[in-house]
Amino acid sequence: MQDPTSSRSLDDHLASLRTELEQARQSGNQAKANHLQSELNDLEAYRAHNPEASKDPTPLEVYCDLNPQAPECLVYDD
Repeated sequence: MQDPTSSRSLDDHLASLRTELEQARQSGNQAKANHLQSELNDLEAYRAHNPEASKDPTPLEVYCDLNPQAPECLVYDD
């Protein structure tokens, strides 16, 4: 089974999040709107740090971009 986000572009993901966020706000679903706003903020920060990126990043890639010193993100050279 192929990951549906693997071929999606970063711009497509941002546009989709903005649309979903607006729909959540209009329907009064504040919890979903808060979650989507947080995700949108993180993805926009990723875009700011990686302006050349076009591929939609994984959640781990976004997390590590924002938290490079997190244990999950450290890379050790042997």
